[in-house]
Amino acid sequence: MTDTNSEADLQEAIAAIDLGSNSFHLIVVRANNGHLQIIDRLRESVRLGEGLTEDKRLDPAVAERALACLERFAQRLRPLPRENIRAVGTNTMRQIHPADDFITQAERALSHPIEIIAGREEARLVYLGVAHGLAAGNERRLVIDIGGGSTELIIGQGYSPHHRESLFMGCVSISRRFFANGKITAKSMHEAELACAVQIRPVRNQFKEGGWSEAIGSSGTIKAIGNVLAQQGWSESGITLEALEKLANHLTEVSHTDQLDLKGLSDERRPVFAGGVAVLLALFRHIGIEQMQISSEALREGLIYDMIGRSHHEDARDRTIQSLIARYSIDEAQGTRVEATAMALFEQVTKAWQLKESRYAAMLSWAARIHEIGLTVSHGQFHKHGAYLVENSDLSGFSRQEQRVLAAMIRGHRRKFPTSFFETLPGDVITCTKQLCILLRLSVLMHRARSPVVKPMARLEVEKNRLSLVFPQDWIKGHPLTRTELMQEAAFLELAGFVLRFS
Repeated sequence: MTDTNSEADLQEAIAAIDLGSNSFHLIVVRANNGHLQIIDRLRESVRLGEGLTEDKRLDPAVAERALACLERFAQRLRPLPRENIRAVGTNTMRQIHPADDFITQAERALSHPIEIIAGREEARLVYLGVAHGLAAGNERRLVIDIGGGSTELIIGQGYSPHHRESLFMGCVSISRRFFANGKITAKSMHEAELACAVQIRPVRNQFKEGGWSEAIGSSGTIKAIGNVLAQQGWSESGITLEALEKLANHLTEVSHTDQLDLKGLSDERRPVFAGGVAVLLALFRHIGIEQMQISSEALREGLIYDMIGRSHHEDARDRTIQSLIARYSIDEAQGTRVEATAMALFEQVTKAWQLKESRYAAMLSWAARIHEIGLTVSHGQFHKHGAYLVENSDLSGFSRQEQRVLAAMIRGHRRKFPTSFFETLPGDVITCTKQLCILLRLSVLMHRARSPVVKPMARLEVEKNRLSLVFPQDWIKGHPLTRTELMQEAAFLELAGFVLRFS
């Protein structure tokens, strides 16, 4: 960041990091009445997808290149408050084998957690960024973002995406598959387009007949194509099908990426340019696009607006939880009772268990509200069914790590405490997730009768793995069922390394 930025300015700044399959992006902004003032912007062509092997391991040289980039990003982020930063990983980072431990290394290099987001969540954020950069209007729009390893398609109105898909094709992956040696022929271009058409086919009708009135492209690939077409004089406004076909024919005539000498094409974009052209040409032809405008906004801007929304109590995750409650007919009254008790217990242990960050309260609240989601499958083992649904569904606003934490809490909210399940979580969240789950377990236990009658609130004191639950005098004696259930709970928790005392 430049030296002209005061410390006070940086304390108000927001940063978003987009770790894509082709490029890593960092943007630092200051929000002013809904508008973004750019403070700093960095981009490096890391080509992470280029280093992904068939068995999903990452080439050490590519990993080293990526980590060096993240260390440089970390230097720029150092003055910013931690809560003002979000970093997300997309297609390639979704695929890297856990044994490589790359994400842990990346988080260490960046000095900040990295959220791995699903394809449809990536699409939501792309649309959010693009929509904020467009003139206000209620027309239906088709937004397309071509990344290094995936392509996102979205139809939406205003700031609301209605249809979202993520297709397994991108400029890096298609270039590696069909133009690996740099050679571009009419045959390889046709085969590349055909492979993309196969990916498009399952969603073709949905997006071709989606009722959109304009198509908008974002990302470096589409911007590079648009820039080349403009510089060559082949298109006066955006990208047209005719100009795109002319560009594809030119690439096959040149026949090799090393010989591409197109105005507006950078050296770092050249190795993956043919793959990007093949992807976009397939989209134009098979979805019926005649012309596309280009947006300068993309995923990183969407991340910024999503962060602003969260700070103004417009969190997409809240809407997702509410939609789950409606979709799976969850007993909302019971969830609300459990949530109220869980939050009351949480407030008592926040300091002792060091759960001061707002994300802890939010995760406990969401888990309490949907802890019975598995009942839609079966009453038997419904905590296991619920964990599966939460971990494997497309939940707007949630990262994959957040979904796994929610799933662990729901999996562990009753019966035997599943220690092994928690051990599969990232190391830095295992302890706090166990603690939140115990609060959820106690809250569910206190509302086992599902009665609307308000029970007296117990006092909870904790010291590391020791818990003391104190009810009003003689209350526990008058409630033998609760006493029996607490004895069973103490036995369950003891097996997990926790000690529960109650009186």
